[in-house]
Amino acid sequence: MPLTFTLDPDPTPGLLAEVVALWTGVSNAGGAVGFVPPVTEDRVRVTAEKQFAGVGPGRPDRLLIARETATGRLAGLLFFESQRFDLQEHWRMLKRVMVHPSMQGTGYGARLLAEAERIARGWGLDSLRLTVRGGTGLERFYKAGGYVEVGRVPRSIRVAPGDDRDEITMWLDLTV
Repeated sequence: MPLTFTLDPDPTPGLLAEVVALWTGVSNAGGAVGFVPPVTEDRVRVTAEKQFAGVGPGRPDRLLIARETATGRLAGLLFFESQRFDLQEHWRMLKRVMVHPSMQGTGYGARLLAEAERIARGWGLDSLRLTVRGGTGLERFYKAGGYVEVGRVPRSIRVAPGDDRDEITMWLDLTV
């Protein structure tokens, strides 16, 4: 199904509610987007509001959403996060990369990443960076999109007592 991408949608309360619902659903399906299931929308909303605070006119971060063209349903999203440091303005961190659980395996995630890459190249950025929770297998997905592992912090993510995971840093060089 075709997707419609929107960069910098108006961060309305309605969009925030859609993002919170998506984020909660992804988290409760086992997605590694900052929470461990089970998580409630109320808990996710606190983090989502902080993430939304960085986007909007005159703010340093950008939001990219993907909607199914036919239904208008929010299919996925990601944030381009500025490091807010002049010496790192030539690249961006991708945060909260997610696709609705019922739409995973459809290629939407790859299309979302490709759109993020296209936008970043259009801005003249040199690279994109993201982090992955170890033990999920997501590094294979990002490698397929051209990202390479450039670092790993052992046991830095505590999913549960006795279940510590590595944080894996992935990098996409846009200068090649």
